[in-house]
Amino acid sequence: MKKNIYIYTFYRFKKIKRLKTLKKELEISSKNNFLYGSILIADEGINGTISGTKIDLENFIKKIKRLINIRKLSLKISSNQFIPFYRLKIRLKKEIVTIGDKSVNPEKLSGKYISPNNWDKIIKDKKYLIVDTRNKYEVNIGTFKNSINPNTKSFREFPQYIKNLKLSKNQPIAMFCTGGIRCEKASSYLLQKGFKNINQLDGGILNYLEHKKNKKKSLWVGECFVFDNRVSVNKELKKGKYDQCFGCRNPITEEDKKLYTYKKGVTCKYCYHIRTKKQINSSVTRQKQIDMAERNNLIHPFKKIL
Repeated sequence: MKKNIYIYTFYRFKKIKRLKTLKKELEISSKNNFLYGSILIADEGINGTISGTKIDLENFIKKIKRLINIRKLSLKISSNQFIPFYRLKIRLKKEIVTIGDKSVNPEKLSGKYISPNNWDKIIKDKKYLIVDTRNKYEVNIGTFKNSINPNTKSFREFPQYIKNLKLSKNQPIAMFCTGGIRCEKASSYLLQKGFKNINQLDGGILNYLEHKKNKKKSLWVGECFVFDNRVSVNKELKKGKYDQCFGCRNPITEEDKKLYTYKKGVTCKYCYHIRTKKQINSSVTRQKQIDMAERNNLIHPFKKIL
């Protein structure tokens, strides 16, 4: 590796006050550090994925803990050969993961955590309904055996999906997502609605892959979509084989790029027939600017940082 680049994915449901002050404090703390990524702050907690050198990341995480007065933060660590972000963005949101129901409170109510060590046993147990809480485009490139794909376009659709299933409140349910945050919210929602036996994969898929790394037996099939420029990670938590369409954000393969529907930075097979002329023209203009900047070795907002 050219540099020791690490990626920290974290979240914590915790009642936060003075959101604007917290945002400003974190922006000040990040200015003199080698940090890139995205952080969401809401009154329900904090959620982020950031990348940089280990010392800067560790100091920044310590700062977050001190500012919101916590000792523990759900944290996943991986490494990469390049910074998978273009800049650092810290944003204030209504929810750090949007389910559309502000009454849901994972800080006070959440499901039973299933460790990666026991997850395979749960998946093989036919009494459990295994639900992938991620979106359709994420599920399409990888998921667990025996799991259900809700075919949702966004997490906001999850409550309606559960409602449509018309399940018994005694039905044992085990859920999973990328890093654990969506399951945390989903489990809290289901318990609030009266479901009795709700379980979630502790630390999500990333924690499971870390636990199963270099082991032959794994019930994970495919790759795991991640929300940064790696696009996906494989079973060894290394950058996967997928690229991404910057027109619709869907993961695409090298074969997809050979199709007539693919135009770099503009369209792919998933969005070729649905993007408007205005959207296409905007993407074409952006891609031309990027290509020109690359040819002239100029800094631009989408330049890969090594």
